[in-house]
Amino acid sequence: MRTTEPRTGGLTSTDLVEGWRRTGVREGMSVIVHSSLSSIGRVDGGAATVIDSLRTVLGPAGTLVTPAFTWQVTDPDHGHTGVPDAAVIERRAAVPTFRPDLPSTGMGAVPELLRTLPGSVRSSHPQASVAAIGARAADIVHRQTLGFAIGRTSPFGRLHDLGGHILLVGVGHDRNTFLHYAESLTPGPRLKVRRFPLDVDGERAWVETLDVGNDNGRHFPVVGREFEERAGIEEVLVGNAPCRLIPVRPLVAFAVRRLTELLDADERHSHHQ
Repeated sequence: MRTTEPRTGGLTSTDLVEGWRRTGVREGMSVIVHSSLSSIGRVDGGAATVIDSLRTVLGPAGTLVTPAFTWQVTDPDHGHTGVPDAAVIERRAAVPTFRPDLPSTGMGAVPELLRTLPGSVRSSHPQASVAAIGARAADIVHRQTLGFAIGRTSPFGRLHDLGGHILLVGVGHDRNTFLHYAESLTPGPRLKVRRFPLDVDGERAWVETLDVGNDNGRHFPVVGREFEERAGIEEVLVGNAPCRLIPVRPLVAFAVRRLTELLDADERHSHHQ
């Protein structure tokens, strides 16, 4: 039930439907959305209207996916080794174990609402889950390994195989998780350790796994821009938000080659220092 009156003068679902169609979103697609709701400007109904409008364009055969990451499920004392003291034990005890209804943190209003919708399903990774709704939702979230959670055996690998698309709404390629996926396929990816609590047969255990490391804006914005130029992808304004619809397979094929070159150059540079 609406507790406040709708804002006047905001974008309507009809406005957004027209905008998404201009970006190239079509019925039956599987689309993962990385979004900044505030970048669009005022939207009557907020995140719910954004989701409804996307689902309208995708139709019953389409699937809408968002990252639903849970950064709060992580070791607060990652660098501590050996037997923990009382303070470390207390901080670690306060970290939640992942459950399907655990709120997504720092991903924005659209993913957080999508994961709560009736019919929405979520993958099971403690830190790097995705939420999905629509025809292929269960298929996409079905399998996600603890290690390399954004690699081949993940919802991202499934979206790649399904010929999915990425919709960037008011965000850049530093937020495009598929560039991490592409890096996981390179010969020498940058790596990081994920550490999180897990319930194993009723017992809480801390698990360490490897995954692709953070880019921190070093290569991903360059690779994304180069791909867009070569693929002739046009930026489309939806409200005030610059938006791009990017096909997963061609992006990944390009990004694996380009990141391999850039990471090789980094390696050579570090050896010469």
